[in-house]
Amino acid sequence: FSPATLVKQSHLTSCSALSFISRNKTPPNYCLTLDMSKLSEPELQEILTVATDAAKKAGEIILSHSAGADITKTKANTRDLLTLIDPLCEKTIRETVLEKFPAHDFLGEEDVPPGKEASAAALEAKLKTDKDFLWIVDPIDGTTNFVHGMPLCMPSVACAYKGEVVVGVIYDPHRDECFTAMKGYGAQMNGEKIQAGAQDQVSDAIVAMGSPPGEESLDMSLLGVKVLMPKVRTIRMLGSAALMLAWVANGRLTCYWEYDLSSWDIAAGALLVEEAGGRFSDLENTDFDLKNRKMIA
Repeated sequence: FSPATLVKQSHLTSCSALSFISRNKTPPNYCLTLDMSKLSEPELQEILTVATDAAKKAGEIILSHSAGADITKTKANTRDLLTLIDPLCEKTIRETVLEKFPAHDFLGEEDVPPGKEASAAALEAKLKTDKDFLWIVDPIDGTTNFVHGMPLCMPSVACAYKGEVVVGVIYDPHRDECFTAMKGYGAQMNGEKIQAGAQDQVSDAIVAMGSPPGEESLDMSLLGVKVLMPKVRTIRMLGSAALMLAWVANGRLTCYWEYDLSSWDIAAGALLVEEAGGRFSDLENTDFDLKNRKMIA
């Protein structure tokens, strides 16, 4: 396996990051650096409790419409969907969070106009405020799955402190699996510790990737399939970044990459992966930052 050869073949920069799988038998914990002196474990636990409550409330709404939902409009293009349930879930999460933490800021997918430029600008604006805490939320990650009644959609709830994610929750209501992480305290599923997969050969890797609505992202994804398929055990496209990140964290998947995602797609999942002993970076293998849109876990 030669990362350099794959890059030459496909011009796909993600391969340098994917080579991490073949080079590291025991992945180091590349957790985000953060001075935790102002956030005690009880404070983090309080945030986690609220995040879990909010995610489960939204999950109940999703589950009550598990047969599918009508599309109210499309956003960036005809594959970027919105239903009446998305804003309802976001409203539920927002109210749950702000009832407990009224001074915290909130960034939800449904508050932002479509398109990656608007998404990046919204995050940048929130990070420039004087508020220390920012909640970053995708009320239904996997809306297309939700519309078609596929049980592969769920809320993703993260809380960042001074620009660094410190709490993340992904709740899968269809399987009643709640993935949680606090910065520096590991990752869990339903209260039990989880750990990223230990595969040390690319040929053993189960790699997940997306089917993005953007034209450039789609082109790069197709290049990725062509290059990776002969090298790995299999490739899966599940249609939910939150689910795929949670499954990397607990070892069901070896790797997940995408060429372009928004902060609400990955904030909670990035912390889960790192706290489970995995690696989360951009496609150049640079440490995770909320502003990064090209990612590999």
